[in-house]
Amino acid sequence: MIGLSVAVGRFVEALFWAILRVAGVVAFAVAGLAVALLLGWIVARKLWARQRRKGQS
Repeated sequence: MIGLSVAVGRFVEALFWAILRVAGVVAFAVAGLAVALLLGWIVARKLWARQRRKGQS
């Protein structure tokens, strides 16, 4: 009976760490996407401002 309890405990621990690992990967992907979108938005604004200045002069 103790062996079964240890096996269940190890299974639950492995499941817990697997869930945390997946959550970490998802959080990293979301943060990376947010940074990429922010950089893209900044570059687009700078390019748009440069084109507006060229058109005025």
